[in-house]
Amino acid sequence: FFSASTLALLAAISRIMLLATAATALSVRMSAAPAPASASASSTSGAADAPLLLRAARGEVTESTPVWMMRQAGRHMQVYRDLVKDYPTFRERSEIPDVSYAVSMQPRDAYGTDGVILFSDILTPLPAMGVDFAISEGGGITIDPIRTREAFAKMTAVPFEPETKISFVGDVLKRLRATLAGTDATVLGFVGLPFTLGTYLIEGATGTKTGFAAMRQLRESDPQLVADMLKLLGDRIAQYAIYQIDSGAQVVQVFDSWAGHLTPDEFDEWAGPFQ
Repeated sequence: FFSASTLALLAAISRIMLLATAATALSVRMSAAPAPASASASSTSGAADAPLLLRAARGEVTESTPVWMMRQAGRHMQVYRDLVKDYPTFRERSEIPDVSYAVSMQPRDAYGTDGVILFSDILTPLPAMGVDFAISEGGGITIDPIRTREAFAKMTAVPFEPETKISFVGDVLKRLRATLAGTDATVLGFVGLPFTLGTYLIEGATGTKTGFAAMRQLRESDPQLVADMLKLLGDRIAQYAIYQIDSGAQVVQVFDSWAGHLTPDEFDEWAGPFQ
């Protein structure tokens, strides 16, 4: 038998696969228009010519399992560690387009991976929502917690415009798509889902150390505020995913990392409806 947390995680994984397929379907709209920034939409020319990873995301039977590396895997590479010396903070490496592009391409250049995923973070869109954050080199997250209606107002007061406020994301995706046009590689974007992002906003940090105590307490004391926050995040993350697709992402990988800490009933109430 699976534990409750495992069942919730499996449910989240199933949604990851569904959204990946949906993102691929959404990218079809790009085939009717010029590819972004002079990139050719070669992967839409026909199923037989589509890259391996893209075919797998569509649910097709493939000749092998596609492989790509998330940014964490790049840390074993000397070329990445050398770059860190010149760009010591994660936000520099992920928000300076030339640097993000270089890091995104490193596994492809070294190993010929089937996918190239944007070097970024699930928190990257938060400043465009009126919420700043910091990431230490040890992985620690720091955010001013949002636990009141007044604090939440700073998110609702600003329009979410990723095209202007975090344009570096689109710049990198366009360049990746142009570079990889006509190759066997797929360009991936990625986003975090509302529950996981909500835990960071409410906890002000990674909630695993406290068992997500602040999130649990606010769900009890002001469930409507939590629901409103998750709904806003859901709307804006959907917009962010579409922005990535319009910029060149052929597949969008999604993460609800901390939803695995919910029971199945909690998942159905606080994660699933906002995905």
